[in-house]
Formats: sequence, C-alpha cells, structure tokens
Amino acid sequence: MAVQDELAKARQTAEEIAAEEHRFQEGFTFRTFLGLLFVAFVMLPGCIYMGLVAGVGLGAAAEWVTIVLFAEVMRRSLQPLRRQEIYMLYYIAASLAAMGLYGLSGGPLQWKIWDQFFVQSAPAAPIADEVPRWAVPAPDSPALRERTFFHPDWAVPLFLLLLTEILGRASWMSMGYLLFRMTSDVERLPFPLAPVAASGALALAEAGTREQSWRWGVFSTGTVIGMGFGVFYVGIPVFTGTLFGNALQLIPIPFLDLTQNVEAALPSAIIGVSINLGEVLLGFVLPYHILLGAAISSVATYVIANPILYRAGLIPNWQPNSPALQTKLAVDLDFWLAIIVGLQLAVAVIGVGLVVRTIREYRLNRALQIRGLTPPPGRGDPPLWIPLVVWAVSVVSYIILCRILVPEFPLWIVVGFGLLWSPLNSYISARMIGLTGQGVTVPLIREVAIISSGYPKVDIWYAPLPLYDHGWAALRFREIELTGTKFTSILKAELVMLPVIFIASFLFWAFFWKASPIPSPLFPFAQKMWPYYAQMEAVWKQINLPQSQIREAVLGALNIPRIIIGFVSGLGLFWLFNAFKWPILLFYGLVSGVGQLPHFTLPRLLGAWLGYRYFKKRYGEDNWLRYAPVLLAGFSCGMGLVGMLGIALALVAKSVSVLPF
Repeated sequence: MAVQDELAKARQTAEEIAAEEHRFQEGFTFRTFLGLLFVAFVMLPGCIYMGLVAGVGLGAAAEWVTIVLFAEVMRRSLQPLRRQEIYMLYYIAASLAAMGLYGLSGGPLQWKIWDQFFVQSAPAAPIADEVPRWAVPAPDSPALRERTFFHPDWAVPLFLLLLTEILGRASWMSMGYLLFRMTSDVERLPFPLAPVAASGALALAEAGTREQSWRWGVFSTGTVIGMGFGVFYVGIPVFTGTLFGNALQLIPIPFLDLTQNVEAALPSAIIGVSINLGEVLLGFVLPYHILLGAAISSVATYVIANPILYRAGLIPNWQPNSPALQTKLAVDLDFWLAIIVGLQLAVAVIGVGLVVRTIREYRLNRALQIRGLTPPPGRGDPPLWIPLVVWAVSVVSYIILCRILVPEFPLWIVVGFGLLWSPLNSYISARMIGLTGQGVTVPLIREVAIISSGYPKVDIWYAPLPLYDHGWAALRFREIELTGTKFTSILKAELVMLPVIFIASFLFWAFFWKASPIPSPLFPFAQKMWPYYAQMEAVWKQINLPQSQIREAVLGALNIPRIIIGFVSGLGLFWLFNAFKWPILLFYGLVSGVGQLPHFTLPRLLGAWLGYRYFKKRYGEDNWLRYAPVLLAGFSCGMGLVGMLGIALALVAKSVSVLPF
C-alpha cells in the first residue's frame, strides 16, 4: 500500500485543477476550427522554413502564439474562449507544428521531401536502385528532375502516405485511450507534466475576469521570464543565423559539452550541462525523488562507471576526442544498451503486477465497482470494445499492408511487432510518463529484428512496420481530462485535421521544392547537415545486406547475460525499496536515469531542489504545487513569443536580401 499512497499524494495537485468548475464540455467548435486553418496556412510555412534554414521548429511559438491571438480577439469581441476551446487550440497547434527528424517539420509531406533527397544523394548511390518505387520515384524520374509532386510517379507513394497517416491516427488514438484508462483511471498515476498544458489553458481562460485569477498572475510572470531568456537562447541565434549565415549562440544549444575537456582524466565519461532555463523550471514540476534518482543514476553510469568500464576493456569502440553524443552511442552499444533493455523489462513486469494486484484488491470489495472500469459521467468515453476493435483493425491493416509491400519478409516478426511488442512497449512508456513525465524507448529493436531475420533487401526499411510507442498518448488524454474537455473533441479534431494538414503540407512543400532544390544555399541548415544525415541513414539501411560490417556490432550490443543482469537488478531494487519503505518514486528515477545524459538530469534536479528546499517554504507546499505548472506554461509561452518574433524578422531579412535594389 506504500506505493499506492505515494502515487495518490503525487496525483493530488493535478486533481485540484480538475476539481475547480470541472464540467466536461465540447472543445472542438467553429472557433477552434478557425484556429486549425490559421495554424495550417499561416504557421505551417514558418515551420517548414525554420526547419530548412536553422534546423529548429516553431515549437511553443505555434502553440502559445495561436492561443494568445485567438484568446485576445475573442475576449475583445466579448466572446471569451472557454478553457476547453483554448486547450484544443493548444492541441491542434502542437500536433501540426511537431518536429520530425533531420530538422524537418511541416506535415506528412516532409518525409517525401527527405526521401527524394536521399535517393538522389551520393551516400545512397549503392542502394538507390533498390529503394522501392512505392516509397519514392526513381532517381532519374521526371518527377524528381522537375521537382514536382504533380506527376504519376508520385501517385502510389502519396497514396501510401495518406493510408499510413489514417492508420497511424486510428492506432494511437485507440491504444492511447486504453493506456490512459489503465494508467490513469485504474493505477491512478500522477502524470506530473499533464497539469502544465492544463494550467496554461486555465490561466488564459481566466484572464480578464472580474477577479483576476492567481493563475494569470503566475502565468504572466513565467511569460516575462521566458521572453527575457528567449531573447538570448532563441531570438539571437535564429535571427543571426538567417541574416549572416552563422548563428551567434550566446548560450550553447542544446548544451555545453565538456566531454572532450576531461577525457584525459576520465576517458569515455560524458560530462556537460544544459544552460536552458527551461530545464530548471521543468524540475519545479516533476517529482523531487524521481529527479534525484535520475541524476544519481545518470552520473553514476555515464560519469563514474564509464571510465572504469573503459579501463576494464568493456568499452572498446570509444575513440578519444569524441563529443558527448558520439561517446554516448559508443558506450551504449558496447555496454549500457543491454542493461537498459533489462531494466525496462523489469519496469514492465512490475507495472503488470501492480495492475493485477490493484484489480484484485478492488474485486475483494463486492460492494464497490472496480475503479477505472466505470468512467466519470460526461467525459465522452466510448465503450471499451470500440477502441479495442479500432486498434485491432489498424494493426491487422498494417500487417496486411506490410505483407503486400514486402511479401518475403518473415510474417511472424511483423505480427510480433504489432500484437506483442508495440502494446507492451507502449504500456511501459505510458507508465513511466505517468510516474516520471518521461517515456522510455528500447533503441535499435527494428534494426536488430531486420538483421536477425536474414532479409537481404532495402525495401524493408520503407515498409510501415507496426512498431510504435503510443505511451505519450496517455498523457494527452490526461491533459484533456484535466481541462474538462470531452474526449469526443479530440476525435472531431483529428478527423478534420487530417485532410486540412495533408492538403496544406502538400501545397507548401510543393511550393518550396519547386522554387528551389532542397537542400540548396537558400536553406543553410539543410545544405550543411542533410548530407551527413544521408550518410548515416545509408549506413543503417545497408546493415542487413550480405556485405554489411555493422551487423555484428548491433547484435553484440544486445548481450543476453547483461539483459538478465539488468532485469534481475530492476526487480531486486524494487523489492528493496518496498521492503525498507523507501520512496518508490526514487526507484523509478534511478531506473529512468540510466541512459539519460547528466547534461539534463542535473539542471532538472537543481530546479527540483530549489522548489523542494526554498519555494515550498516561501509560498507553502500546496500553493507552490499549484504555481509550478502555471509558471512553466508561462515560460513556454514567453519563449514561443520570442521565437515567433525571431522567425518574422528572419523572413523579412530573407525577403529583403534577394531584392535587386
């Protein structure tokens, strides 16, 4: 019961947000539909441009700028937005402005822009003819030479892209809802980051009321702090990078790396720190014991243990003068990857055991219904069989599609991914997000499976394997619940968003691509970094070919004895914490910290320590627990406003620079 008591205490503050005027209402209205059009046709071009020029997305800018604009317009029209509408604007903007790999952003067509570049790049030359035509046209196709999507060679790739977008949304919505019911309704996990978005929506909804809400004051304070810091962290690099071609970074982005400075004394140790103030404010929100455990384990593994392991000959692939990320890749493949897999499997077993025990305890009391199986009235929950059927249909559709596209690839691997591993991995991640605010992923699973299968073709790398982690979606449903928004709102939003974002993405990417090759001198980040990314991707897409040399390194990383050691250690540590009544959140912090860079765990711990030792005493524990999420939401808004201003100035500078006078 100690575990449940601690989790219930951690969840209490979030419940207070929902308790105030908690009536579930529809959030997707005509006004939020206008917000969707604004983001799709005004914000999306900025996302595309910033990704190509500077390798960054709009992020919080798209979210909070949209919210502030619409909230102020509606307030001055004497029709203020409800909290549910404000949150749906946040949801829509966050979804449409999401950042992908390689600095790409801008909707589904971003992946086809990357594919067209990769298949024509020099690193891909050995395998270019083997890249399937249902993924991207041939390198000598007129569609690529003329830089146009309006060509028959794009018909099948674009159709498959649309189909996988539909299946992907059906999959994450159904699985995410089921994970939410299990982790939030049944297990009652705290979801420490859920109140951030919810508090921001509440603060903006209450601004301008007769009695100024405390949330608005705290939110405004956070916004001012975010704007001040954002000028140096975001504004100056974005503007100078666009205007002069080289970004001036007064604050190192994403972190200050000291790995190479200490390698003589501590070989293979990873040392550095993020100077992003947002990491400290994030520590205000996350539970103290989780961040304490994460900082301890990240320092113990990557700073203390790495040099010892290197001198013992267990990290043979590390090379001197390697920066932090290269060092992390080397030490993970040599040693830590197997340990991480074992620890995550232990977390999965513990989570399943806690769910089973919870259900048994409730069944002992026949007078009560099983908590979590009866949702709150008015929340908009569907019968459980509907998401189960939708998820099953989406997974089976993925399996059939893979069978059609890559008929020679072993079917049992595809089925195992879709019906076994992906649900298990999603549950592990959802549970860790519910406890720590951060999910977990097992790296290189797809690569190991493809290598082990013996399949010798390139087309498998483009097949839509049902290998996913939908744990993040449980957090999304928790945010929706805290704002009093009906779950039907998210369904309506996704149904409308899909065609709008697909059309907008198609039109804007077609325009940018037709206007200039991508990459080109007009897009400095893409021109500089995409050849490097292409080289790395070409290496990975050849590891399953007969002549591959990287195969053994990847398979050797998943050392079975070390996986067992990690699994047993995780279970033993959990038993130890329960036996001695130690904070169970400290256990989850210790597990989640293995694999995290100290660069981020230490600033978060600083924020948690300040909140735990200073701000709680100054403002009172209950007040501080309410203030912290709102302060972080305001900080994100301030950073977003500065980012948007930097983008506007950058676009003006670019436009002026090409004029002939």
